[in-house]
Amino acid sequence: MQMKTVQYRELYCTPIRYWIGLGVLALLVAIALGSAYYMEHNGHWVTGMSNQVVWGLPHVFAIFLIVAASGALNVASIGSVFGGPLYKPLGRYSGLLAVALLIGGLLVLVLDLGRPDRLIVAMTTYNFKSIFAWNIFLYTGFMVIVIAYLWTMMERKANKFSRPVGFLAFFWRLALTTGTGSIFGFLVAREAYDAAIMAPLFIIMSFSYGLAFFILTLMSAFIWGDREIGDLRMAKLKNLLGVFVGAVFFFTLVYHVTNLYATQHHGYEQFLLLDGGIYTLMFWGGQMLIGTLIPLLLIYAPMFSKSRYGVAVASFLVLLGGFFQLYVIVIGGQAYPMSLFPGMEVVESGFFDGVVAQYVPSIWEFLLGIGGIAVALALVAVGARMLKVFPESLEDPEELVAKA
Repeated sequence: MQMKTVQYRELYCTPIRYWIGLGVLALLVAIALGSAYYMEHNGHWVTGMSNQVVWGLPHVFAIFLIVAASGALNVASIGSVFGGPLYKPLGRYSGLLAVALLIGGLLVLVLDLGRPDRLIVAMTTYNFKSIFAWNIFLYTGFMVIVIAYLWTMMERKANKFSRPVGFLAFFWRLALTTGTGSIFGFLVAREAYDAAIMAPLFIIMSFSYGLAFFILTLMSAFIWGDREIGDLRMAKLKNLLGVFVGAVFFFTLVYHVTNLYATQHHGYEQFLLLDGGIYTLMFWGGQMLIGTLIPLLLIYAPMFSKSRYGVAVASFLVLLGGFFQLYVIVIGGQAYPMSLFPGMEVVESGFFDGVVAQYVPSIWEFLLGIGGIAVALALVAVGARMLKVFPESLEDPEELVAKA
């Protein structure tokens, strides 16, 4: 059965709503830039980072946004690459959101470097044995490809290239999250990171976080414009989110079961699951309860099955739990002490051998990270206001409702 032609339009909402929202985001960005300048001017001693914890809270925010950017493109891939009719009208917005999240994450990374100008060295002098060098290619390539993908979806004469460019974008984003996860998987000196499953874990995490971002921002845009999203389309997005949340739980379970099987990782598992203080609390309370069990309950429990509010809350909790998960991976993995002299009894050491590193993030780190999210949302708001990325209607097509 032939689907109706989809008409697109810019983001619609009253001017006062739009400018107040954009003003708040601009204020958060300005505060973040001020925080970055303060840390640059005074040095990283004003942060909670140290020689033991070199990747702090800004890195958690940056990785969170970059991973979510890859997953946000999932909706476009399902629609234009794999032929999902309910998802295809959402492809344009999916591409815009992916680019915005990536820019927000990379901006946090650049501003946290201390000397952002030295990024030029990393971009002109490559060590191809380094996964960091490969990630520069992956991040910049992803942005270029997704922008091209977005253009093929929006330009009628280029529509015939949408599917092949979509395939390229699909495989490139898998490579991007594989590269990001491999940063940790290749660090064999850290017991928390030394695992081949890190790459696929990051891939499925990207699916979950990206879709949660997509659902929340899409619902917000349509609420602002006083428009409705069809029940069938909403149910598809909700159920897909549930599958991704369950998959993240499965890969996390496999990661920890594998560690518990290997004697060399028993110390880290005891630290994280039982004795890690804030990291144990974040794992069980943040990642498992807030980010997994409660969202699955809101998605699949019959009492919440038709609740739009429940879908929005579940999406927000997935993002909150995902942030806790990355905090545990990035910060907790560094806090657990490295074995600098394996197989030897250490009588005295000046290298913090066997000592759990202390890390308390500063307000400046937090404000910089929030600024990255604000940049991403501001780019989405401006881009959606200027480009026709939203369908005129997201009511369920009658032919698909009849099939369902």
